[in-house]
Amino acid sequence: MKKVLFFLTAVLYFGITPYASAQFGKQKKADALFNSFSFVKAIETYKILIENNYNVEYAKRKLGDSYSMLRDPQNAAYYYSDAVKQPNIDPEYYLKYALALRSLKKYEESEVWLNKYKESGANDSRIQKIAEDKNFITNIYNLKQQYFSKSVPFNSELSDFGAIENNGTIYFASTRDKGVGIKRTYTWNQQPFLDLYTTKKEGENYTESEKINGDVNTKFHEGQISISKDGKTMFFTRNNYNNGKKQKDENGTNNLKIYKATLNDKEKWTNITELPFNSNNYSVGHPSLSADGKTLYFASDMPGGKGKSDLYKVTISGDNYSKPENLGDKINTEGNELFPFVHNDGNLFFSSDGLQGLGELDIFTTVLDDEGNIQEIINLGVPVNSNTDDFAFFLNDSGETGFISSNREGGKGDDDIYGFDRIPPFSIKGIVTDVINKQPVKDAKIIIKDKDGNIIADLLTDQKGKYNIAADRETNYTIEASHPKYQPEPSKVADTHNSKGKSFIQVDFELDPVQNVDILADINIQNIYFDFDKHNIRTDAAIELEKIADLLLKTYPAMEIEIGSHTDSRGSFKYNEALGIRRANATYNYLVSRGINPNRIKKHEGFGEYNLVNDCKDGVDCSESSHQLNRRSVFTILKMK
Repeated sequence: MKKVLFFLTAVLYFGITPYASAQFGKQKKADALFNSFSFVKAIETYKILIENNYNVEYAKRKLGDSYSMLRDPQNAAYYYSDAVKQPNIDPEYYLKYALALRSLKKYEESEVWLNKYKESGANDSRIQKIAEDKNFITNIYNLKQQYFSKSVPFNSELSDFGAIENNGTIYFASTRDKGVGIKRTYTWNQQPFLDLYTTKKEGENYTESEKINGDVNTKFHEGQISISKDGKTMFFTRNNYNNGKKQKDENGTNNLKIYKATLNDKEKWTNITELPFNSNNYSVGHPSLSADGKTLYFASDMPGGKGKSDLYKVTISGDNYSKPENLGDKINTEGNELFPFVHNDGNLFFSSDGLQGLGELDIFTTVLDDEGNIQEIINLGVPVNSNTDDFAFFLNDSGETGFISSNREGGKGDDDIYGFDRIPPFSIKGIVTDVINKQPVKDAKIIIKDKDGNIIADLLTDQKGKYNIAADRETNYTIEASHPKYQPEPSKVADTHNSKGKSFIQVDFELDPVQNVDILADINIQNIYFDFDKHNIRTDAAIELEKIADLLLKTYPAMEIEIGSHTDSRGSFKYNEALGIRRANATYNYLVSRGINPNRIKKHEGFGEYNLVNDCKDGVDCSESSHQLNRRSVFTILKMK
């Protein structure tokens, strides 16, 4: 791709470096151009080397790399096809060739070179992820389509990308260089430098694009932006240039930084300030602000990352920013992760060339659990992704429209902005709880029937009593919930008509427990035991009684119980009857002392030695541990409400 901003290894897609002053010979000149990211001119010089039959193998490798940096897989693959045949070639070129072939949709041939790269001993998680799903390409094209792309009229013949919408205004970056008398060009691809532009949609039309008002645009690059919900604060990417001063690292590279601007009363962006976690020695860019304004996501090639570019986040508190936190191995790879976008629902979208994709950069999203933890990374599929670069994803608050950027075939210029309409996935979800204690019911059976009465789903609730299943819009479903320990419940209707702007419909159930269910077994409440010829409550017995008290007071506030207390066979029948009563009274009194209403303990009786649990009756020689099993109080559930 002939673009201004790609590969963070080249300062996050649009860093700049000076030309080397000393150029001795064609190869040194070509290398100097390549190292200063002047790829168009470097290509011209490497081709001259080949024409002169000078160091041809080296020149072909560098031509492949140059075209790859320009995101031109057709020409990159042409030169890499020769490079991989060279003796003692660096195995990295197997991977480069394979990725170029994937961009040309030559997936089977690409897999051959991926395997050669793997066989070379390379320990690269990108290969594992690409190889994990042999049917990935087929599956990704067969996904139910959610996104429907459409062209937008504000693209130019040069590079346009990174569109976002805020309060009716669309912001984007472009190299169209409008209004400048002397056009400055960027050596990477011979296009003008990037500036930020705005346009507004009026009905089906858009206003003419204009440069953003204020102090944001400079003579260098301004790129990806993010704006707060109130529209008053902007975070944007720029070359390391502020207050008329340009800073470089020790290699002479002008890296990227994130800056903040505020909108004044005259609708101009002013008060440009640099964020404190920037550095002259590496690039930081592509900001995305969370809906609550408390977290800023970004991309960086700072030291300590996993790959060429990783995604990070910082917490914002007023004018203070936390230390950058790497988003971890589930997102970051050995490749490039770029252009994060966090939606107001908490899902993170980003571009990567290190995850399983269709070509070069693909757009992915996270799947979160109820606690906000990442459970899965999903490729958004076609038409969001193509076999070329797809990046700078934006989705509006309702989740129904947005923008992507791509250098795919059929565009107006280099990088182009594409709009899309989205039909968000829809689901029926709910929670099943106990009607008495409001606790979740695990493993409740959920049956969902369509409008014709056909069963389309049969599932169980999870540990939290929850269920969730994908569903169609504009129809009716019948939902049934049941559980062996609960009374049958009437079915409910889930009406998914008029679901525009919604992502789910909630259908909850409260189940009524069956009478005399042995709840104690479910929560592992045990009998309590006594010492020989004693009725005092032992420490271990007190622990079990505390569980029962908690059950009665908190979990089942309407439950009623009975207490039956027993002895072993030693002693007379009459003595043991009296001892059993004393044990029943001790058990009863302990529970009452913990706040249990006496009316909820319907009986507390002593049975002496009449209900032995083993054969340790009079005259039988038993161990002390066997006698212990008979010295007990037992609890019976009478009713739950």
